[in-house]
Amino acid sequence: MKSRKIFPAIILIGFGLYFYLQRYEQSGFQEYFTWPTLLIIVGLAFLGQGYWGRESESILPGVILVGFGLHFHVAGKVAIWPDNIGIFILIIALGFLLRYQKTGDGIFYGILFLALSVLLLFSDKAIAWFGLFENHVTSLVNFWPAVLVVIGLYLLLFKRKGRR
Repeated sequence: MKSRKIFPAIILIGFGLYFYLQRYEQSGFQEYFTWPTLLIIVGLAFLGQGYWGRESESILPGVILVGFGLHFHVAGKVAIWPDNIGIFILIIALGFLLRYQKTGDGIFYGILFLALSVLLLFSDKAIAWFGLFENHVTSLVNFWPAVLVVIGLYLLLFKRKGRR
């Protein structure tokens, strides 16, 4: 089955509309003529290729680019939107989970990144919940980046050998 090339079509349409509206200085859209909008356009092109073009591997980069673009537009403008590294990891988790929904692959990484994002988004509340163990929790908070590096190295070096 021949794959439809949705990606370049959406890029051309999106960039064309972007530059058309920018050229004619539509007053309602001035705040959107920034690089996050371009991220969203490229991300939508990936999502279009992933869903309409039936190339499921395009879903993850599409969700990441659209999510990051939306984050940069919304952060600082909506009071309840967190401006925290956890939101970026949450967007990546959403990408893995949506890809899993389509392909059946990536649930482990989706859940791993989801748990990490929840931990980062609510770390200040989690430490307060552990009140009695505060000293131990504080030492774990200082140690968790090393745990992430070790898990990443394990996945990079040892998981690949099992697939060959």
